[in-house]
Amino acid sequence: MESIDTLISARWVIPVEPDDTVLNHHSVAIRDGKIVAVLPTAEATQKYQARDTVVLPDHALVPGLVNAHTHAAMSLFRGLADDLSLMDWLENHIWPAEAKWVSDEFVRDGTRLAIAEMLKSGTTCFNDMYFFPEDTARVCTDAGMRAAIGLIVVDFPTIWAQTPEEYLHKGLQLHDDLRNSELIKTVFAPHAPYSVSDGPFERIRIINNELNLPVTIHLHETAHEVDEAVKKTGARPLARLAQLDLLNPNLVAVHMTVLLTQEIETLAAAGVHVVHCPESNMKLASGFCRVNDLLAAGINVALGTDSAASNNDLDMLDETRIAALLAKAVSNDATALPAHTALRMATLNGARALGLDDRIGSLEANKAADITAIDLSGITSQPVYDPLSQIVYTAGREQVTDVWVAGKRLLKDRVLTTLDEDKILRQAAKWREQIAASDNGHDG
Repeated sequence: MESIDTLISARWVIPVEPDDTVLNHHSVAIRDGKIVAVLPTAEATQKYQARDTVVLPDHALVPGLVNAHTHAAMSLFRGLADDLSLMDWLENHIWPAEAKWVSDEFVRDGTRLAIAEMLKSGTTCFNDMYFFPEDTARVCTDAGMRAAIGLIVVDFPTIWAQTPEEYLHKGLQLHDDLRNSELIKTVFAPHAPYSVSDGPFERIRIINNELNLPVTIHLHETAHEVDEAVKKTGARPLARLAQLDLLNPNLVAVHMTVLLTQEIETLAAAGVHVVHCPESNMKLASGFCRVNDLLAAGINVALGTDSAASNNDLDMLDETRIAALLAKAVSNDATALPAHTALRMATLNGARALGLDDRIGSLEANKAADITAIDLSGITSQPVYDPLSQIVYTAGREQVTDVWVAGKRLLKDRVLTTLDEDKILRQAAKWREQIAASDNGHDG
């Protein structure tokens, strides 16, 4: 028999690739952090001798979920300023709170809180955009979490950097430091067209001609953003990025709730990726992304939660369900965004947007063993006619029992193995007391 590290046998394996596939009574064999094979359990038990055998008779295995847009540390602002418009929320609450409280310690504690929530929700990789990215990367590495870390760029000074040049310098230094990381990759993260001027965009384009990294950006998030851009520059933000020669397969455009049909055609022709954040967009009344039209145009659409400050959670299972339902309502078409496509958006499409689809996003031989196990035995998911559909339309994050990243079991029987949950809760409570006492909307 062939020796392997881990053999996970489940009632169902949903590999995502091939699309809309459910494998009954299958197993995933893992060695050195990678998937060796996905095969029938009867064959696997005859072929492999595993150091660790996991039998999940009521579970479905899916690729680890990929959260393609987050501001992880902002989990410490969860619920700080709810039920407000985007600019009121930002200008009167979030930006003042960030100016007062954000530090390397804040980012470390907030990121640990976010990773704990994501792992317990089945997410194994996230794309982050925030200050002190070196601390975010360090926390991820310590926890065994996979991430794409944004090299943030804005025009204005913050506690992390004072000028666009300093943002880029520190970001490129971090890129060099992380070059050989197995779990962390870097992406350029200019915040938005309204917060980044032409010069930094041009520098990113020139540098990226050599580095070839994804470039993630908030884009066309609200009608107000688009209208203000037209007033100030005479062009819609997407047109401005086109003039700057930034529309290409590296661009990862987040939100995209305000789109003309001609702009969808432009995105498709350029190979731009889109990240849909339905819950955050609905909560802030930012608008609706035309997901069905984007997919029909051949555009790769991934899913993200945005921050817990605007969502208010990092639950990718919930995001996937809401995305599927909202697409049907927006397009007035019950066949829009079927379950298998929604799950693909939450896994392989996210990996593709981040340039990681050769490593994660599907359960295939030679890919990293990033795996989420979902228990479908409970009352809320019975009876099971189609486990794939059941995951999208009924499964909650409380049904996630086990999670592996690169073959390492980071969640075992619903218990985190690399993070101290009690300590994370104590730190969150400490921050809550400080932040609430200084925010006008709370009395502490």
